[in-house]
Amino acid sequence: MTTEIRHIVFDIGKVLIHYDPHIPFSRIIPDETERNWFFANVCTHDWNIEQDRGRTWEEAEALLIGEHPEREEQIRAFRKHWHEMVSHAYLDSVAIMEGLIEDGHDVTMLTNFASDTFREAQEMYPFLKRPRGVTVSGDVRLIKPDLAIYTTHTESFGLEPSATVFIDDSLANVEGAKAAGWQALHFTGADKLKADLAGLGIRAAA
Repeated sequence: MTTEIRHIVFDIGKVLIHYDPHIPFSRIIPDETERNWFFANVCTHDWNIEQDRGRTWEEAEALLIGEHPEREEQIRAFRKHWHEMVSHAYLDSVAIMEGLIEDGHDVTMLTNFASDTFREAQEMYPFLKRPRGVTVSGDVRLIKPDLAIYTTHTESFGLEPSATVFIDDSLANVEGAKAAGWQALHFTGADKLKADLAGLGIRAAA
């Protein structure tokens, strides 16, 4: 029998707010082939995730500029225009989260996010200040799906793993939560999330 859920943990990017680096870069590098090359070879996912792990933007930019000096302006544009990448909130998902909080559920957040850009996101989207708290990967210098970040979140917020459900758009992060003893839901949209929560006995009004 499934343990009763007492703690609900939300991911942020692509669950509560949109994220797409192509938004500003479609203007900065208009040619799609060149832009795709840039993200595959310069400002890559692996490069960006190190900022989520706590590396400073200064270090990150210096590293790439050393390798691609002719791309300096484009490299610096990644951080400079970051706010454009988080272009909008997923209002239906936000409504679910806020409804859960208002209904008295214990809601926290666990996110792979650079420390500074997360604080900017909170100013852009004040609903990110509503849950009881958040573990930001850049603050704790750990990233999902490493087991250690789930353990850190559990200990920081006094969660019982088996009574915790985690909501994330990344299957790897969902599996990481399960490995930590949590229950977990793969987010693909608000309607499915409501149905999945209902299956766990949690009514989400939105």
